[in-house]
Amino acid sequence: MGIETTTLKFLKDLDKNNNREWFQSHKDLYEQTLVNVKNVAEEVKKMLRKKDQIEEAKVFRIYRDVRFSKDKVPYKNNMGVHFTRATQQRRGGYYLHIEPGKSFAGGGFWAPSPEDLKRIRDEFAFDEKSIRKISASKTFVKYFGELQGDELKTAPSGYDRNHPAIDLIRKKQFTVMRKFTDKEVLDKNFLKEVTLTFEAMRPFFDYMSEVLSTDINGQLLAK
Repeated sequence: MGIETTTLKFLKDLDKNNNREWFQSHKDLYEQTLVNVKNVAEEVKKMLRKKDQIEEAKVFRIYRDVRFSKDKVPYKNNMGVHFTRATQQRRGGYYLHIEPGKSFAGGGFWAPSPEDLKRIRDEFAFDEKSIRKISASKTFVKYFGELQGDELKTAPSGYDRNHPAIDLIRKKQFTVMRKFTDKEVLDKNFLKEVTLTFEAMRPFFDYMSEVLSTDINGQLLAK
């Protein structure tokens, strides 16, 4: 069980022939690709459930919404899977991206609500030690290097631009990513490596879940 060579080949060919005529004439290959990715998603979900509570594994549609986009290319040249953690108390989501030359396993907090973003920033401003310890751990650095995500060029309103945690406070996203080569994607141990990568996110997810389920005094928020 794993990503098949034909899946990467289909995505490569689609990238070069991204139009409805070509896609319709190769619909059978797309269906094979979809089945392969769905099977992979289910297998990873089973492996993740041994150590986490996963609600579902959702394979994203390959069709692009071009209604409000200048780019009218009709199809994505990748397959993506999102693994949702169960209950509101378990924050963070796992994401697997399959794209020739650009595959990765990642996760985190891509678009936190204004309320969640402020709560996270307030926590970093109050105590940066916990998140820095997590992001400096050997496992975190091995798999992800560093905490990623878009950030403001200056301090957000209400925060001291000279605060020692301003590098964290400026962030608008809090994400991690591990890239995979095509050779690694096709390797027999790929799904195991993906699962290990997701498991390496847990200390980060657990910390953020605690932050987002409590107030600045550490008291549980009303559900």
